[in-house]
Amino acid sequence: MELRQIRYFQCVAEELSFTKAALRLHIAQPPLSRQIRQLEEELGADLFERLGRSIRLTDAGKFFFDKTVQFSTRLEDIAIATRRIAEKRKQWFGIGFVPSMLYGFGPTLIRNVNALSEQVEIGLSEMTTLQQFKALKSGHIDIGFGRILLDDPDIERLVLVEEPMVLVVPKNHVLSGRSSVGVDDIVREPFVLYPAKPRPSYADHVTGLFERFGHSLTVAFEANEMQTAIGLVAAGLGITLVPGSVQCMQRDDIDFIAFSAPNFTSPIMISWAKGNNSPFLRNVIDMAKRTVIAYYQT
Repeated sequence: MELRQIRYFQCVAEELSFTKAALRLHIAQPPLSRQIRQLEEELGADLFERLGRSIRLTDAGKFFFDKTVQFSTRLEDIAIATRRIAEKRKQWFGIGFVPSMLYGFGPTLIRNVNALSEQVEIGLSEMTTLQQFKALKSGHIDIGFGRILLDDPDIERLVLVEEPMVLVVPKNHVLSGRSSVGVDDIVREPFVLYPAKPRPSYADHVTGLFERFGHSLTVAFEANEMQTAIGLVAAGLGITLVPGSVQCMQRDDIDFIAFSAPNFTSPIMISWAKGNNSPFLRNVIDMAKRTVIAYYQT
């Protein structure tokens, strides 16, 4: 599939006429029709319904048009930013983050980093800690915010905070109403573990903590996303542990309970490539420290 074919398709979809689209694109109609047929063959779907001399979008065509317009808009934004960077009008700075960071100080930190300099284009990428390490070494991002304490000789890291974990149980669970629970209270409960993949991950961190106490979890389900795991808990299929900042989530079908067990924390760390002495990187690290201190003092 070529960008040219997508551009041709969008033009035909807007004009609902091959003749008008060909005039607008400054090409002959037969090659335009061939390009659209090739696109339909590659997609395995008819994008247009031919009605005599007129055409209209099929349901598949409407979907493809909507998604490709979004894609084209995003691509145009990327192209503009690329030109600014190439012309030295802006520096690009990539940030990788795990989704759970957005429940705590993450949104404030992103706002603060965006405000640091008008000369820097901030790029955000959702990725696991392991993916962040690979992206840091390849230069695709400049800093990562993760939760797994991985060792890599090419990566420097700093733990910003050890966030306490909290237990998530379905509403009206036998443990609901307790001010806190410990390891012995939950080891026999069916547990929803996440993420199932990729590994190593937060799942290995949690199971490792229980193993230190000489226990193994009774894993009833594995989910790839924290939101899925919490949904399974709400459905009464088990319990799970999440970082404390997730308590800001407003749901009436679950309860959060303090988990009083030593060392049951979820660290939030920042990572960057060893040898990266960018002044802006240092500013972001300092900003992250200040943001975390302010967040946990409120």
